[in-house]
Amino acid sequence: MKPLILAIIVGSVFLPSFAREKDTGPVATLSFIVLKDPSGKPVRNAGVVMHLVGRHDKQERGGIELKTDAEGKCSFEGVPYGKLRVQVLAPGFQTYGEDYEVDQRTVEITIKLKRPNGQYSIYDDHQNETKKDANPPPAPDTNAKPQ
Repeated sequence: MKPLILAIIVGSVFLPSFAREKDTGPVATLSFIVLKDPSGKPVRNAGVVMHLVGRHDKQERGGIELKTDAEGKCSFEGVPYGKLRVQVLAPGFQTYGEDYEVDQRTVEITIKLKRPNGQYSIYDDHQNETKKDANPPPAPDTNAKPQ
């Protein structure tokens, strides 16, 4: 009897907020594929974080994180219909974030991660760079006679 009570307590504490009973409304199965942009190769071990979004676009507590496999894929069953905030994190890539409207039984989402842009540093050598708003030097006079 005690293991059953312990299992119920642990399940109720650690269960994500959106893994609700099916009688609260329809639920969907979400499938993700995370790819490198522009090569289209899969991103392995990317973290796909999902949060329900409530009234006034406020993110609800709880959530769940999935990890992509070697093919850049992961999935989750039991997501209730409504707005869902998805964030994808992977080392060496820009963080991705987007809200999706879950309104059908199966949803397939493809996400293309970009490499980060270079950062500007005051310590780099910028002497050879030209300013975009600088005036270009005058064009040579092609009508001039040689001397």
